[in-house]
Amino acid sequence: MTDADDLPFLRKQARTQRFTLGAPKEFRVAPDGSRVLFLRAESGTDPRHSLWSADLATGAETKLVDAAELLPGEEELPPEERARRERARETGGGVVHYGVDAGFTVAAFSLSGKLYTLDLASGEVTLRVDGAVIDPRPNPAGTHVAYVQNRRLHVMELATGDDRVLAEEDGEDVAWGLAEFIAAEEMDRTRGYWWAPDGRSILAERSDRGPVPRWTIADPANPQHPADVVGYPAAGTTNALVSLAILGLDGSRVDVSRGEWEYLASVHWSAGGPPLLAVQPRDQKRMDVLAVDVADGSTSVVHTATDRHWIDIVAGVPAWTPDGRLVVEGMVDGDHRLFVGGEAVTPPGLQLRAVLDVGDEILFSASEDDPTQIHVFRTEGPSVRRLSTVDGVHHGAGTAAVTVLSSWSLEYSGPRVSVLRDGTPAASITASTVDPDIVPNLTWLTLGERGLRAALLLPRGYEPSEGKLPVLLDPYGGPHAQRVLQSRNAFLTSQWLADQGFAVLVADGRGTPGRGAVWEREIAGRLADVTLQDQVDALQAAAASRPELDPERVAIRGWSYGGYLSALAVLRRPDVFHAAVAGAPVTDWSLYDTHYTERYLGKPQDDPECYAHNSLIESAGELSRALLIVHGLADDNVFVAHSLRLSSALLAKGRPHVFLPLAGATHMTPQAEEVAENLMRTQVDWLLRELSAVEKENA
Repeated sequence: MTDADDLPFLRKQARTQRFTLGAPKEFRVAPDGSRVLFLRAESGTDPRHSLWSADLATGAETKLVDAAELLPGEEELPPEERARRERARETGGGVVHYGVDAGFTVAAFSLSGKLYTLDLASGEVTLRVDGAVIDPRPNPAGTHVAYVQNRRLHVMELATGDDRVLAEEDGEDVAWGLAEFIAAEEMDRTRGYWWAPDGRSILAERSDRGPVPRWTIADPANPQHPADVVGYPAAGTTNALVSLAILGLDGSRVDVSRGEWEYLASVHWSAGGPPLLAVQPRDQKRMDVLAVDVADGSTSVVHTATDRHWIDIVAGVPAWTPDGRLVVEGMVDGDHRLFVGGEAVTPPGLQLRAVLDVGDEILFSASEDDPTQIHVFRTEGPSVRRLSTVDGVHHGAGTAAVTVLSSWSLEYSGPRVSVLRDGTPAASITASTVDPDIVPNLTWLTLGERGLRAALLLPRGYEPSEGKLPVLLDPYGGPHAQRVLQSRNAFLTSQWLADQGFAVLVADGRGTPGRGAVWEREIAGRLADVTLQDQVDALQAAAASRPELDPERVAIRGWSYGGYLSALAVLRRPDVFHAAVAGAPVTDWSLYDTHYTERYLGKPQDDPECYAHNSLIESAGELSRALLIVHGLADDNVFVAHSLRLSSALLAKGRPHVFLPLAGATHMTPQAEEVAENLMRTQVDWLLRELSAVEKENA
């Protein structure tokens, strides 16, 4: 029994951080395959993660670092670490990240900004630096640890404790060793430095946000607090200037040739070859893979991919195999395929999601003919083998030889974590997540001429004799993210909403991953038209086949892109949608960041009509349905300016609406139990009231 068992669902969900606490993560497999390191919270309600080890021979699990013992009080995080966690959507605490050397002799981690090392042989934990440490990682040899402090890149020799700065510059605009905002928010690149395979030098990023426009985040609820001024590269404006240098432990420095690229998408440095950079121009229609000459910093192109719309960034590539073959992603007839040494390894129809590890064989994730499932595969010479054997969403770590498989399914809550040796189950790792005690009343649907994947959730215990149900669409609906996945945990909130008296429809439209490049690129220049039409089509097809749905009472809710889509629905299709809750919506795409926005719409100065067409602001005068706007005042991803400008435009046009500001909230939905519960109940009560008014009008 846990301290969440007697809580109502919404509070339980908040206390367990959406039932993720207690799930093991961040797996590292020892080179001899004897054990696995991982992070896990003490329980499903404890937000502090500790570092654990699992012995694969005996199955015994040992806590190596106890976060509560090292830090019994509250964490004090450096601003850069708070920003990193916001970009990574990391809500947990304690040890949330760690690094380990190639030989598994030493691990390094930060806790409340302090740098610690762990001797993996003796179990001794040593405090090395007291304060403001970001991203500590040992070199492959286990002799030194690098870290960032106050935007300076440091390196410490473990044997002597000698600590020195490898790179620093005066002022607050230049940072060494940190991923800039765009890389962390939009490119899933959280690192800003990379150790050489021999551990004698570091390839480090230098970012200069000096040219980036400054935006201000105030705290109106606490006017005595100073405003936070941040650099935010909105569409059409200037990005941070990013460059690289190779810094030797001997004090040497070799600057890497800058070239004409705008974005540094990823970096790889292994014994298989020279450092690799994946870079893009501003329009993202090309991806060049550059090999770096470590002697003079010059670069040469070893691979290029182009597309008339954009080139996707795929995690884990480019990379070298140990024998020097280049591993990249490539598109063939719309399929995202894995290429090794210039040859396609994956078969047609298998959509590559991510490369998880590159060794003698390659571990990767992909979707087959069903985009609602993600499986883990490995190469076996020229062929591939699927390692995950049950339906669901699977995450892989480790290597092709020793694979850690985290499996989420409709059949159970929380993950099942297993360790495979050459594809055969060898051990398991305990997950301590809280059971939400909700089994979704879910029906899988394939809707309309485009075969839209959707899930329909009805109230548990509902009988058709009870009459038609008001419909609530609960989408994300935008690119790069899916809602319709075969995992029970993906539908817990939707089922709770259904239990309040709705038929909840969740649909993935064009632009979502897992169905190939042609499907994804349908949204180019047409975000508003395509994503909204797919929600309308899904609704109408579901209502035609399911008599429980009442198409005369339809609402929609969503957050971020889902918030944009929700507001768009009542603005442009009031014939279909009767009420909407728009959470943290992008209302004017010229206010959103460069890399994301320009990928789909180009620069605003090049095509202002495209931006106007996809803007909610331009449609403000068309509102004739009920709209509730919710936004966090501390949001540094989708700034509250989006909602304020929409509200102002609606007021100027005489269009009634409701605006709910959330004091102190960022782009992540509120985690405080009372706020999380009351925010959701406020939305439900408001929607039911508005739909009831619609029903009376139609009577």
